[in-house]
Amino acid sequence: MKLVIAITQDDDTANLVSKLTEEGFRVTKLASTGGFLKAGNTTLLIGVDDEKVEELVKVIEKVCKPREVTTAVSPMPLVEDTYIPYPYNIKVGGATVFILDVDRYERI
Repeated sequence: MKLVIAITQDDDTANLVSKLTEEGFRVTKLASTGGFLKAGNTTLLIGVDDEKVEELVKVIEKVCKPREVTTAVSPMPLVEDTYIPYPYNIKVGGATVFILDVDRYERI
């Protein structure tokens, strides 16, 4: 058994959770923030049998596609709280996925 931790952008979460439940996966959703844009993220906890891990990862890849957005927020402050006002193209989306072994699983 594996525990899959998938960190996704909020924009992708609803579609991903819907698709995962359609495919028979059980999902626990946690709100989180992070990343360099300080954008909202969602952390999904998914328990899955070893033989279903690749199927799960394929669903995540299909739903959480990387895309480019333009922002005026600079990744590097010039002076405290001062940013370059030029637009930047940044790649967002996709997912960060951790796959962990589970020693014991009980559903109560």
